[in-house]
Amino acid sequence: MTTLKDRLREEAANRRSEMSPAQRDRAAADLAEWMYSCPFRLEYDVTVAAYVPVGTEPGSTAMLDALVDRGVTVLVPVVPDGEPAPLDWARYTGPLSLDRGRWGLREPATDRVGVTAIRAASMILVPALAVDKTGVRLGRGAGYYDRTLHGLSAELVAVVYDEEIVDALPSGDHDVPVGWALTPGGGFQELR
Repeated sequence: MTTLKDRLREEAANRRSEMSPAQRDRAAADLAEWMYSCPFRLEYDVTVAAYVPVGTEPGSTAMLDALVDRGVTVLVPVVPDGEPAPLDWARYTGPLSLDRGRWGLREPATDRVGVTAIRAASMILVPALAVDKTGVRLGRGAGYYDRTLHGLSAELVAVVYDEEIVDALPSGDHDVPVGWALTPGGGFQELR
């Protein structure tokens, strides 16, 4: 049975697939540039958790490289084997440090630092298919991020394309809201 969330995921995937490579590249460059005017403190002693975009997801490794350029420690997820569970993490040291992981995702070949390493992050960039103005995030549906983000005090930032900030999305008890959205055209936008 198809749920409303499933339909919204399919619609978002279709919209993203209609974007040209040039549009996605421009958006990725804009997202990377926003790392230099982030509203949060990003210095040598800060840890940021992010993700390595794949397919039509917004962003690129340039966004991660901009964070490294700022001097912060960047952690990216490693999907654990088995059923959906909290994400493991590894340090991002550059695009050449990435290998193909589970489901073809790009993950660091460096040593994993464990599922609790994310607690050190002061900002977490989270992939999303859409986010609403109250902070409800539409993910891919497996729940890895909701399991990971539960109970954290970091600034949670959903990274989406400009038109993917919507008025309202369905949510459940397990959904962890985000406080911010980051878009190529609008930069960091506080939600709620």
